Amino acid sequence: KIKRFQYTAIDDATRIRALKISEKHNQLSSIEFINYVVEKFPFRINTIQTDNGHEFQSKFHWHVQDLGMRHRFIKVGTPQLNGKVERSHLTDKKEFYQLLNYTDDVDLNKKLEEWENFYNFKRPHGSFKGKTPYEILKSKLK
Repeated sequence: KIKRFQYTAIDDATRIRALKISEKHNQLSSIEFINYVVEKFPFRINTIQTDNGHEFQSKFHWHVQDLGMRHRFIKVGTPQLNGKVERSHLTDKKEFYQLLNYTDDVDLNKKLEEWENFYNFKRPHGSFKGKTPYEILKSKLK
């Protein structure tokens, strides 16, 4: 059985997300993902918050700082401090993975990118009274 890991970044204010699937769960994969996030998000990132996993340790930490961002760990044993990411994973499970029919990793990443775009640009969010993350971003820029 092939293991895959979903990396998720979510902006605290707008809920804009960046998603990637990786076959590895290590610092190099995390560094590649954070580079993707920096490229994908339409604004400068001030702080990255992660759990205390092995994939977010020294190499990752220093890379984030080299990019000009702060890296903050959540307190050990408090996944609720990462609640937005955890809640978004539940949404992924219910609205994406349960409906997924894929044949290989290339197809999976392509479908995940389509889901990411739908989530950010078209999916109404209850916490925003039916607005999308990008609609919230636009309203904050006015």
